[in-house]
This record gives sequence, structure tokens and C-alpha cells, in this order.
Amino acid sequence: MTDTGQRNRPQETLTKESPDEAVGKSSTTKRGGGDPATRGRTTIADGVVEKIAGLAARDVDGVHAMGGGLARTFGAVRDRVPGGSGSKSVSRGVKAEVGEVQTALDLEIVVEYGVSIADVARDVRENVIGAVERMTGLEVVEVNIAVSDVKLPDEEDDEPQGRLQ
Repeated sequence: MTDTGQRNRPQETLTKESPDEAVGKSSTTKRGGGDPATRGRTTIADGVVEKIAGLAARDVDGVHAMGGGLARTFGAVRDRVPGGSGSKSVSRGVKAEVGEVQTALDLEIVVEYGVSIADVARDVRENVIGAVERMTGLEVVEVNIAVSDVKLPDEEDDEPQGRLQ
């Protein structure tokens, strides 16, 4: 009669290695298991995607400014105050929702008078999607663009000029 515990265990074969063979095997053993790029998780904050998208949108010809009139005015004042957050102006007019592998963006822009709004919107969409996907690796599922104003040639900017006293 045989023991059932013995019957289900795999057979082990013992081989005797020389000390040199044992050293050689341990030095070639791969540590960590797998591609280093798959070890861990990367998260990207909404603000990072907003900054990338804001800069990419501003690079398009025909985009005069980002954000609505009131937001631009307050942002310009805030940017000129010593100690104010200048980096916020980069993402002004941009809202991002970032998931694990995808992102969606809402942009509010002011276009220059005389340009085709449809062409500017298409160019902004292409530039933003290219920049965000290239820099973050996220899939951009949508870029919604709201044109809030048109900058006329004879209009002064809403942003105050010079330094605040």
C-alpha cells in the first residue's frame, strides 16, 4: 500500500553542481520578472494634460486667446500680481478629464476676425490630439471646442496693458 501524499507529489531529481556552475547560473538570473516598462503604474494629472493642450491650441494660427472674456480678464490681472500663478494662464480655457488610458478635453477659444472658424477648430483639434497623445500616451477620445469670441482688428485686448499699480 502506498501513501496518497507521496503519490501526488512531483518527483524531484537532484543533481550535483560544481561551485563554478552554481555561480554562473546565479549571475545570469534575470531579476524582477518581465519588461521594466510594465513594472508599476503611471498616472497623469488633469492639470498636466490641460497645460499640454493649452500650449498646443495656442500654437495654431487664428487662435487669439484661450478662455472666456471674464476668465481672461481675471487671469491677466492674476498673472501681473507679484506671486500670482503665471502657470495657470497656460491652461486657461482648457478642461481635461483624464482616465487610466483615455482623456477628453473641452477648450474655449477666441478666434481672430477673418479666419475660418471651422478650419481653426479642425487645426486646434489635430494639434491638441497630436501633442497630448505623443507626450502622455493617452488616447484622446474627444476635443470639444467652444468659440466664445472673435477678436476684431480694431478691438483692444481685454487684458490690461502695463503693470498694475
